[in-house]
Amino acid sequence: MERFIASNVGRATFGVTVAVIMRARSPPLKGYPEAAPKGPLVISRIGFVGLGAMGEPMAASVRRAGFEVIATAHRRREALERLRALGVAEAVDPAALAGKVEAVVICVPDAPQVEDVLFGTRGIVEGAAPGLLVIDMSTISPVASRSFAERLGERGADFVDAPVSGGPARARDGTLTIMAGGSVASFARAEPLLRAMGKPYHLGPIGMGETVKLVNQIIIANVMIANAEGLVFAKRSGADLGAVRAVLASATASNYLLAEWLPKTWLAGNFEGGFALDLLRKDLAAALDAARALTHPMPATGLAYQLYTARSENGDGALDYSAIVKAYERNAGGEASANLLGQKPGVQ
Repeated sequence: MERFIASNVGRATFGVTVAVIMRARSPPLKGYPEAAPKGPLVISRIGFVGLGAMGEPMAASVRRAGFEVIATAHRRREALERLRALGVAEAVDPAALAGKVEAVVICVPDAPQVEDVLFGTRGIVEGAAPGLLVIDMSTISPVASRSFAERLGERGADFVDAPVSGGPARARDGTLTIMAGGSVASFARAEPLLRAMGKPYHLGPIGMGETVKLVNQIIIANVMIANAEGLVFAKRSGADLGAVRAVLASATASNYLLAEWLPKTWLAGNFEGGFALDLLRKDLAAALDAARALTHPMPATGLAYQLYTARSENGDGALDYSAIVKAYERNAGGEASANLLGQKPGVQ
């Protein structure tokens, strides 16, 4: 919170609300031992909708931090049962959930699911009291985020878009990178909760969290393709991939995916787990949607979307997105070598 105050000292005066923000301190990064309310900014009862691979460990992190957590099943009843063992309570639907909490976290696949959770039959707006804080941690188009925020504002609810990066492992550890968009006051309310899940960054008004998350997705999608194209070229040329990676680690082509991600997926002969190719396709579609609204061309991202779509149509949508390499391996050695997942690349 001190960092937040320091970064905003030079800005225009925001009135009484900011005076309250500056007096209220956020809890420590390691948790939230005092869950009891300490003024209008501090929230203690949290609702969760969406308990998938990310939502379940995020809800568990919030509960461990000392918040009172209430959840409702969206698609995964089994996850809710596991959370109940940690002391998470259950609500029958999003409307009932909204009536019991001060903030609701949404973590679902895409904008249509967010809209249904918010405005569908027995959606959040049906049970929301004025002042409810809605934090959408899904990765969707910023265009959709701004629309949802406007509609919620008409009902007296606040909104923060706060997508995350880090995957299930960092969700379990409570070390996610969280990219947040919203008003200064709304982010100040959300910050203690977000810090229970990772490190939040306030990036600007509503939609800016989603924008920055999509920047991350644009880059990783294209970098993964570049890695695949380059390494399969090296493999077909007869180069030792271990030696190639060692050299690139200190060259200008070094990148996180080459150093950390590929050794656990393609280079280990395994595309299971990780980040599903179809989820990345969804994120690229959201990025292209936002680009169209800006009349901003993104040709490399358009091509990346087509390449990942082709892999999905070949049945690889549930695999880690490093499975894009299979398109290049097929060109290099035929269908058989592309599917030798039990062997490391380069081993025939």
